[in-house]
Amino acid sequence: MAKGYWVSVYPAVPDPAELAAYDELAGPAVRAGGGRVLSSGGRIVAHEAGITRRAVLIEFDSFELAVAAYESEAYQRAMLALPDGFERDFRIVEGVA
Repeated sequence: MAKGYWVSVYPAVPDPAELAAYDELAGPAVRAGGGRVLSSGGRIVAHEAGITRRAVLIEFDSFELAVAAYESEAYQRAMLALPDGFERDFRIVEGVA
């Protein structure tokens, strides 16, 4: 079975402290859904139209689990904690089997 991944790129994070409430709720929601953080804001080398801002990669045992974790009540509560006007490029992608 192919794994599932959450891929998030944050074009701008003016004040990282504004993400504290989201982070406190999102971490447990992701873990409860079976997610494992593989990368969160480490070093980045961007090519072509890439963005060198914060990028997060989370792995799930399947694509379906990744979708279910995003749709979970716990993660949707975390989404409500994101600051107004906050922007990110978020995708759920299926890995290769």
